[in-house]
Amino acid sequence: MKTVKIVGVPEHFNLPWRISIENGDFEAENIDLQWNNIPEGTGKMCQMLRDGETDIAVILTEGIVKDIIAGNPSKIVQIYVQSPLIWGIHVGAKSNYETIKDLQDKKVAISRLGSGSQLMAYVNANDQGWKTDDIEFEIVNTIDGAVEALTNGTADYFMWEHFMTKPLVDQGIFRRVGDCPTPWPSFVIAVRDEFLKKNPKIIDKILEVINKTTRDFAQIPNIDKTLAELFNQQLEDIQQWLKLTQWSQKHLTEKAFDKIQNQLFDLGIIDKKSTFVETVKAL
Repeated sequence: MKTVKIVGVPEHFNLPWRISIENGDFEAENIDLQWNNIPEGTGKMCQMLRDGETDIAVILTEGIVKDIIAGNPSKIVQIYVQSPLIWGIHVGAKSNYETIKDLQDKKVAISRLGSGSQLMAYVNANDQGWKTDDIEFEIVNTIDGAVEALTNGTADYFMWEHFMTKPLVDQGIFRRVGDCPTPWPSFVIAVRDEFLKKNPKIIDKILEVINKTTRDFAQIPNIDKTLAELFNQQLEDIQQWLKLTQWSQKHLTEKAFDKIQNQLFDLGIIDKKSTFVETVKAL
């Protein structure tokens, strides 16, 4: 039995992994896949890949591309979710800010430096025509930290996945003033170079198993009710999320990689470019 460590955010996108593990699908292939939830998100997972604390990460596309270019010894092995991630732009319930325009030059709560919440603040600022050089950030680590920061005023707004933050909006803790979808696929699967080099067939088998689960995920009986219960969501919100989410079982092509990298460069999120072979596992 080969032990493999994998990390991802504790969100609805990653339920297919939990289902496959609980069903014994990896065990049947002689793989002990050990899942670890990382609520701190992309920045923390990038660090775990660098430090050898995990073998695989299911991670935001923009975050891992940026970190590989910055020296993270990992490769993207596959796209996991092709559809854009919809980032809700949130303020505290009692905030005076009413629209996205009100947030120009205001302080952004982010989970960590290099996190999706930071990178998407640049995307949103660019969309709005704001200068991105002087954006101020408040590191809050988790959603709970963001709640505290927006409530006590140490930060002005917070960007996080629309549906996972919807319960906080429903409870009157956050107000959503808008959305900002990613201009690239949401999630990819990344593997440490050292592990990938030693265990290519194990990685191929893991992808084969998870791809079978994601291919059939939306057809699982009562999956909407299961998701709503597990993640404290309204059923109609989950049903909308299922319609919007497009799983992928495909390799990241060089053309798609170049497009993502060029967008990140134009946004100032990266200051140099990498090559396809340095960033993505060859077919």
